[in-house]
Amino acid sequence: MTSRPSFLKPEDDGGWHEDKSDVDTQNNTSFVYNSNLALELEQQRIRLPIHKYKEHILYLLENYQTVVLVGETGCGKSTQIPQYLLEGGWCDDGKIIGITEPRRVAATMLATRVAEEKGSQLGDVVGYAIRFDDCTDKERTKIKYMTEGLLMREMMADPLLRSYSVIMLDEVHERTVNTDVLMGLLKKILKKQKNLKLIVTSATVDAEHLQEFFNLRNENNSSKNTSAILSVEGRLYPVNIYYLKEPVADFIRASVDTVLKIHRSEPAGDILCFLTGQEEVDHAVSLVESSEDDTQLKLFALPMYGSLTNTEQIKVFRPTPKGMRKVVIATNIAETSVTIPGIVYVIDCGYVKMKWFDSESLLESLIMVPISQAAAQQRAGRAGRLRSGSAYRLYTEESFEKLSAETPCEMQRIELSCAVLQLKALGIDNIVRFNFPTPPPAKSLLSSMELLHALGAIDESAQLTEPDGIRMAEFPLSPLHAKTLLASCEMGCTSEIASILALLQVENIFTNVTSGAASIKARIKRRNFEVEEGDLITALNVQTAFLKVPEQNRKKWCYNNFVNYKSMKRVQQLLSQIQGLLKAFNMDFTSCNGKT
Repeated sequence: MTSRPSFLKPEDDGGWHEDKSDVDTQNNTSFVYNSNLALELEQQRIRLPIHKYKEHILYLLENYQTVVLVGETGCGKSTQIPQYLLEGGWCDDGKIIGITEPRRVAATMLATRVAEEKGSQLGDVVGYAIRFDDCTDKERTKIKYMTEGLLMREMMADPLLRSYSVIMLDEVHERTVNTDVLMGLLKKILKKQKNLKLIVTSATVDAEHLQEFFNLRNENNSSKNTSAILSVEGRLYPVNIYYLKEPVADFIRASVDTVLKIHRSEPAGDILCFLTGQEEVDHAVSLVESSEDDTQLKLFALPMYGSLTNTEQIKVFRPTPKGMRKVVIATNIAETSVTIPGIVYVIDCGYVKMKWFDSESLLESLIMVPISQAAAQQRAGRAGRLRSGSAYRLYTEESFEKLSAETPCEMQRIELSCAVLQLKALGIDNIVRFNFPTPPPAKSLLSSMELLHALGAIDESAQLTEPDGIRMAEFPLSPLHAKTLLASCEMGCTSEIASILALLQVENIFTNVTSGAASIKARIKRRNFEVEEGDLITALNVQTAFLKVPEQNRKKWCYNNFVNYKSMKRVQQLLSQIQGLLKAFNMDFTSCNGKT
């Protein structure tokens, strides 16, 4: 077993000493994780930092078309601003307040919380819409949380968003491709739809840049600004930062060792551990669960990543039972957007998985890269929301100083054919002149256009083709995969190809097993599915076997065969959506029945 990480802590005089607990570990003092938890919901709302800015927000929205609001995660902007707007009469004419989130879990959790605060059933006054799950009512819903992709889909049917009075782009500092595309589209819409208001919220982004981007005074030949900035003070408590003396070779093992070290030596308080992906998270959870726990507080681990079901994701937000300590092991999904109650200790592995596109080889890869200093600060800040906390960085201070200041936005580093196809479907003809907040590399745009032309999605005039281009824009797949699906209809193997494409959308269909005996057993089980034709047919064999099992027995079958049940459930959701779209296009869903 590897030696446990040894951390350093800065002294007041600038010297260094080994990490020691700031609180006597023998003292059984009871700590309150969330001092507001016992308060009535209305009292909890009043205590949020955003509350004293309510009148400022409503005033600015009355006088400016766009408001850029900067506030730390946890200040209440995501849950309170939509309620202020509802209370301020912005839905009186039957219109909706729409809030976009970069992640599904944020959309669902925020809607759940706001519905609770409003005293209404989720899906009534307050609802959410994400892929595979529309929890809204067309007549009654006034506050609608959704993913960015869902709003872009709505634009295809309603290009001017006439059903909305206010759009709130939340967490724009994440700078996803969808965020940047939406900002460009909304700027065009605001010029034509004068009654539509926009709120852009962020924890770290350059507010002046966004204010200038959305300022339409030049277009209107007016000296009056059409956008304004409001900065909201946060409520951060001090966070002690600890670094490693030396780098570690295995950050998963080091993370688990640090979890156990905190649990055995530090006072009560939950732990948030950042890792890089689903496989690493599940592995770390299993290591924590298999560790010996002879402490007074009992430790339990919960995973958190994007492909979990809503039911599984909501577990991390539930209060920790008395006499227990919760450790949430998460990807960067927990970095912003949502605040997990009770977190006092943060463990940061220092890495994140990101997509990177090489315009020379035309290949896009999901690679593990060091995080930025801004991301490291965001992660550490998770520990200072409720009381003073501690952040354990699994890298040296020298390594931190060498990190880039900011995370590069997706528009600068990923393949753009999906974004270009969506813009084409929305009627944007000249992609090169489209007003992006940060223009993408010209080479990336050109290679994306060339790919779409080669796939038959656009013609020589760069116009969307009919019917293939229109159909490809509708599928929840990359253009390359969408073209493969269309071709399968002609070849009579749609069922098999659709299954393979759905399987490709999940990270891993097999469970990660590393212990000796179980690892050997898992290897033997996998051989039942493996064929020399390759991984895709192997995955298809797993899917075929999974569907043959009665639904009530599938979870047990997955356990016995070392197959990831959560991943397989998501595959079925994706497959169902693909089937629905094929049916809408009057295209056959046929099987080759094993013929090749």
